[in-house]
Amino acid sequence: MVSKPKIDETEYTERLFALFPEISDSCRDRIRKHTVIRLVPKGSFIYQEGEVPPGFICLLEGNAKVVKIGINGRGQIVRMVRPKGILGYRALFAQENYRSTAITLDNSVIAIIDRDMLFEIMRENADLSLHILKLIASELGLSNLRTMTLTQKYIRGRLADSLIFLIETYDLTPDGTIDVTLSREDLAQLSSMTTSNAIRTLSAFASEGVVELVGKRIRVPDLDRLKRISVLG
Repeated sequence: MVSKPKIDETEYTERLFALFPEISDSCRDRIRKHTVIRLVPKGSFIYQEGEVPPGFICLLEGNAKVVKIGINGRGQIVRMVRPKGILGYRALFAQENYRSTAITLDNSVIAIIDRDMLFEIMRENADLSLHILKLIASELGLSNLRTMTLTQKYIRGRLADSLIFLIETYDLTPDGTIDVTLSREDLAQLSSMTTSNAIRTLSAFASEGVVELVGKRIRVPDLDRLKRISVLG
């Protein structure tokens, strides 16, 4: 884990507590004393494959991707994480080293809650434990849906589904633009295809009027049609 410059922690600590409404004031004090708030610049590692989890990581500001490198060296984005998202929890609770790598998509702020202290509080607080289980179960459900998409759909369906996934995760701006910026390589890794295929298919969507491309930004003027392409696979 790379050490980051100190920042004003008060606001971000309150954001962290908003994720865990079940905890008491005494638990808040313990968490505050055993949590590190860090600024992680754009394109930096939050953690890397093989590292030991230092604690429970919450993304408080910014966006991140979780990448797994395959045997051929190609990366696959297995998760996208937005503010109020959690990271690295599987390895933490399994007491294993990380099996993937998390990278920021823009300047981000994370909170790292000390592992041992969190486990102590979870043993004492059933409501907090259930809340964390609910967060993890929700993430697992999304992961299962993504796995089905990547294994059963053709290229057009996979790319359409990835765009819909981004819309559902980050929403659209008032003018219909997906409210996150990904490189074409990232979009390819999210869709389990080569970058050239992603560029070619995205260009086809643009020529068909399904999307509009403005630099790296993607506007979706015809969401219903994009959904139909995803369903058809």
